Amino acid sequence: MKKTLLWIGALVVGAVLGALGYDWLNATADFVATVYTRLFQLLAVPTIVLAVISTFATFGSNGSGRIFGRTLTYTLLTTIAAAVVGALLYVVIAPGNLPVLPTAETEETAVGAVTYYDHLISIIPNNIVKPFFDGNVLSLLLLAFAVGIGLSKLPDSDNKAVVVKGVLGLQELLFLLIRWLIWTLPLGIVAFSAQLSAQVSAGVVADSIGKYVLVVLTGNVVQFFIVLPLFLLLRGLNPIHVLGRMTPAVLMALFTKSSAATLPVTMETAEHRLGVRINIARFVLPICTTINMNGCAAFILVTSLFVMQNGGMPITFTTIALWVFISVVSAIGNAGVPMGCYFLTLSLMSGIGAPVAVLGIILPIYTIIDMIETAENVWSDSCVAAMVNHDLPLAA
Repeated sequence: MKKTLLWIGALVVGAVLGALGYDWLNATADFVATVYTRLFQLLAVPTIVLAVISTFATFGSNGSGRIFGRTLTYTLLTTIAAAVVGALLYVVIAPGNLPVLPTAETEETAVGAVTYYDHLISIIPNNIVKPFFDGNVLSLLLLAFAVGIGLSKLPDSDNKAVVVKGVLGLQELLFLLIRWLIWTLPLGIVAFSAQLSAQVSAGVVADSIGKYVLVVLTGNVVQFFIVLPLFLLLRGLNPIHVLGRMTPAVLMALFTKSSAATLPVTMETAEHRLGVRINIARFVLPICTTINMNGCAAFILVTSLFVMQNGGMPITFTTIALWVFISVVSAIGNAGVPMGCYFLTLSLMSGIGAPVAVLGIILPIYTIIDMIETAENVWSDSCVAAMVNHDLPLAA
């Protein structure tokens, strides 16, 4: 709560400073915002690559039997559904643009500067180092996915253990750097807010951000109360019964904003209130907590479209379809990143040169979004566990 109030306060202070109209204040805000943009870009590549590799690399150790197969299938289906719902709502509600924000990017890095054919060809790397230097997000996701799955398929050995431990160790170091950056974020929020306030009236911002928030929250509500219950109904389960039994875990997720912290309660509730067998609950739920991120997928998709739109990229069907795929893969690989999908979205946008200043304006609102998304994630985890338990009555 204190962090939320601090962020909101920073947003207000920045808006006031920008509205004063002093050139030296605006120049200072531009400098600080550029520094934060470059720091975000610095952490973008390792955040994406290490998160996806470390998540997919654990698949092999989690087993490959029928339970895991059903868990992964339902995870992918519900996550894709969440992203598609977000895409449809984005098209229908159509958030408007914020004013153009000054960034450190050049014309050569503008989003959408090449044809889709060239863009798709550029995804396939012909040099393992070049995507890291160029910050090619799609190539990096492809490489990380391949390396992670490859590690999961290697037989257990000392060499494999060394590689996996090395990846996890680098990820821990990255998390420390991210926590330091997050600790200083109020200063960045002041700068981003001052940039925006210096150029536009509050009415334009409120209308655009308001529609964006409406898309995100409506998507969560639709996924929570319509899409996931439909999955349960299709498997012959009563969604009202399942939600009623899992309410303690869902409520705890709402207030803790952490699926991992809620996991013990989720397992206890699933086993003793919903009646999920112990072997399934204790296998499925930890995996779901790691990879089943419905709310995160929708947030990444909607926020990425909003930021790219503000960076001048036309939001076409092809763009939306491509980013549905990216959002699903990124959400699955999001496990363990502090501030979850917010920072991963920021990393993705930094990687393609989109105006990350927009995310600075979104940040104070993210606390509320995060609460709802976490509750949705735990509800989705519960649904997956219930469906696997129903599908495999004789699972050992």
